[in-house]
Amino acid sequence: MAGRFALTATPEQTAAFLGLAELEEFPPRYNIAPTQPVLMVLAGPQREPGSNLPDRQAMLVRWGLIPAWVEDTREFPLLFNARSEGVLQKASFKTAMRHRRALVPASGFYEWQQSGSAKGQPYWIRPRRGGVVAFAGLIETYSEPGGSEMDTGAIITTEANAGIAHIHDRMPVVIEERDFARWLDCRTQEPRHVLDLLKPAEPDFFEAIPVSDLVNKVANTGPEIQESGIVSPQAEKPRRQKPGADENQMSLF
Repeated sequence: MAGRFALTATPEQTAAFLGLAELEEFPPRYNIAPTQPVLMVLAGPQREPGSNLPDRQAMLVRWGLIPAWVEDTREFPLLFNARSEGVLQKASFKTAMRHRRALVPASGFYEWQQSGSAKGQPYWIRPRRGGVVAFAGLIETYSEPGGSEMDTGAIITTEANAGIAHIHDRMPVVIEERDFARWLDCRTQEPRHVLDLLKPAEPDFFEAIPVSDLVNKVANTGPEIQESGIVSPQAEKPRRQKPGADENQMSLF
């Protein structure tokens, strides 16, 4: 699964990569965690001939998708990941997969190599070529009981490639730049037309760097969490899980 990631590129670099006219200023973010706001990009409104409107739009989304049909969020697990194998069938994701596919810009992500019941060794996993990548994302707008609306989202994951399978069996889906338009096009490209994009990245696409356990704490947000480091094995008590929650997700509150 992808439970933490980073976006340290500048707004200008990020906008150029995603084909956006511009982005508002934002600081480097080294330890993005579920429930925090994340930047996602959607296809923009359909343009009239000769219009100067951008064909892609950026928005801040709460990381943790809540389907529109949820009545009580306190009883619903936090869906920060969506497994690619079930996005067409699972009720939580199929509407977003049809109508609100998105790109999630990132400089890389973190994953933990499990060791028994312990959290294990964390790794900073980044593209070998550097720069920004785009994860496949889904967006759902949730209407709260009080009438306000909240945009929520998830990152789609797939089976890990040979390069990082020794660390974890899942990884985020990376959408290549040449496929941005097809992935975002929810008007003419049905979900079944883009399933071929939900595949692991090439085995040599990422490099994995062992880092210290500073990344384990959400409060640690500086560049030092990406410095190389080794964590000594420690026993850890298994966490309690809410009934019905997916073991690869987190509880909502």
